Amino acid sequence: MLEYKSVGKTGVKVSGLCFGTMSFGGAADEETSKAMYKRCRNAGINFFDTADVYSGGRSEEILGECIAHERHNIILTTKVFWPTSADVNAKGLSRKHIMQGVEDSLRRLKTDYIDFYFVHDFDKDTPVEETLRSLDDLQRQGKILYPAVSNWAAWQIGKALGISAKEQLARFELIQPMYSLVKRQAEVEILPMAKSEQMGVITYSPLGGGLLTGKYGIDKRPEQGRLVEDARYGDRYGANEDFDVAENFTKYAQAHDVKPATLAVAWTMANPAVTAPIIGARNLNQLEDSLAAADFKMTPEMYAEISSLSRTPAPATDRTEVLTGKWT
Repeated sequence: MLEYKSVGKTGVKVSGLCFGTMSFGGAADEETSKAMYKRCRNAGINFFDTADVYSGGRSEEILGECIAHERHNIILTTKVFWPTSADVNAKGLSRKHIMQGVEDSLRRLKTDYIDFYFVHDFDKDTPVEETLRSLDDLQRQGKILYPAVSNWAAWQIGKALGISAKEQLARFELIQPMYSLVKRQAEVEILPMAKSEQMGVITYSPLGGGLLTGKYGIDKRPEQGRLVEDARYGDRYGANEDFDVAENFTKYAQAHDVKPATLAVAWTMANPAVTAPIIGARNLNQLEDSLAAADFKMTPEMYAEISSLSRTPAPATDRTEVLTGKWT
């Protein structure tokens, strides 16, 4: 059964699973997208994530139609950063692009406010102060409730939090990092920072781009799938070590009579720093395996055993005596 958690210290309650709509209007047609939305709502999910660039804006449009009759029961996120047209200014985190981007997203989503508005990546060409001031203005105008951040390093987020505190600007309240059994870098600094600063965390790609669904192994490759069809995912999850992890993880899931996708999502949910993993699907059958994670009972012993199947990332400091307490 889904539990509901507060996003950081905002007081906003969200379901322990967030549904990501990147497939809407792309890998999933409109009919399938709306069926998946309905299934998520029936399962108790009130948290939906999209972006202005998903399916060229069509994802936002379909999601907007889905939520129109119950907007205030839904916690909605979308994002700004990536190019939305060929225009030279239709990208990045400049004030111009943010102000235009939010208006376009509001129109496509058929709403007058966005609960959490993500900056989708880091913009090296725009001062962080400029971006934060723009987001603060949007919050004051009521067009967004809270700024949020995706794909930034911990030091970049920390710098932004310091600027927000100094200048009394709306701060990032929600972080969206990549996180799965095969991508654990967030454990080093992002998740500890989120816990320390009382920030919410919604993690994407809990299935490792499909790597943890049971379809992949050391000598096992499907003919179709995101890792096969999209070069970005092939690069992201192309290391031999990743396929070793996938094979051992699949064996572990089979030994415990649970679908690999269910177990992968449940493992991510079990991290106490994670507010909700973002699940996604191309069809209802794929969706069911991820939804089943809400009812899976992950024991501390299982969590440790699964974690041991992949490499724990090195700590942020080489002074391990401080981390272990051996210096006292």
